[in-house]
Amino acid sequence: MTDISPTVPATAEAGSAELATYLAAKLCHDFISPAGAIMSGLDLLNDPTAQDMRDDALGLITDSATKLVALVQFCRVAFGAATTSERFTGEELQGLVDGMIKGGRATLDWRITEPTFDKPAARALVNLAYLTAAALPTGGQAVVASRREGDRLILTGLAEGARARLKPEAATGLAGQRLSEGLTGQWIQPYWLWLTVQEAGGRLTVATEEGRVAIEARMPG
Repeated sequence: MTDISPTVPATAEAGSAELATYLAAKLCHDFISPAGAIMSGLDLLNDPTAQDMRDDALGLITDSATKLVALVQFCRVAFGAATTSERFTGEELQGLVDGMIKGGRATLDWRITEPTFDKPAARALVNLAYLTAAALPTGGQAVVASRREGDRLILTGLAEGARARLKPEAATGLAGQRLSEGLTGQWIQPYWLWLTVQEAGGRLTVATEEGRVAIEARMPG
């Protein structure tokens, strides 16, 4: 088993301007695919020589618009401000994660017992759940659970599958380390999860072994 829990000092944290740049780039990258597909569908609808593809075009627009809305709703919680007093139910957060992983190969086993979550905990939970499912590129089960230990809220994600793994950039981000090489798009969301937990006064730990990735966030209750 490999433990990639953070060992770096706070001075290694990325700056706010740097984070904003990476987050904006990630969001643009994620949004452009469904937005571009919607435009392609509209082009087909407006093409007088492609009227036999009208049903295909409407299906493309519908599917892409659904995906785009799911992205916006997820990102509002996953990357939104942590200072708001807004609270979310476990069912609401499950719906956000389901919308993001729909069509993927991982199956989600949602074992969240906490009735509601404040914004920092909600932000940590949806990112943790999404990254757990993302650790299963060829399929497997992503178990996301919560429990209480005294005044601590424990959020766990367990990915189990034949090729469960973390990309090097994701492992770097989850360890709270700045990216020195690799793709920033694969780094920023794991780092954002680490930062969310850190700023809430919690601790993020990650352990990997063949066919298994475990992520745990311990946060103030």
